[in-house]
Amino acid sequence: MTNDCLFCQIINGQISSQRVYEDTDFIAILDIKPISSGHTLLMPKAHYLNLLDLPEDLLAKLGPVLQKLGQEVKLNNQADGLNIAINNGRTAGQIIDHTHIHLIPRFNGDALKLMP
Repeated sequence: MTNDCLFCQIINGQISSQRVYEDTDFIAILDIKPISSGHTLLMPKAHYLNLLDLPEDLLAKLGPVLQKLGQEVKLNNQADGLNIAINNGRTAGQIIDHTHIHLIPRFNGDALKLMP
């Protein structure tokens, strides 16, 4: 945990958030600037810069959590699809230096373009 990391502050309860999932290693919250209704962020509780920095044991735990949460986000939002996005580094669009994964519900006709 780092004191200047926004997500660490959320994980520690210093900043409020709408938590939708939590276990020993991970937390998921609703994005405060959602791309679509139900846009969720999944992150490890421990501070790692990006996905490439995660230790193998935590990375192994991530897959099942991501799959389960993705199914729930899609179902609970009655979405037609789901984008799962990970930005690694500023050039790739990472704004907060704490590993996080975007789960973005998609709806037929939403006209959302994530890629050109």
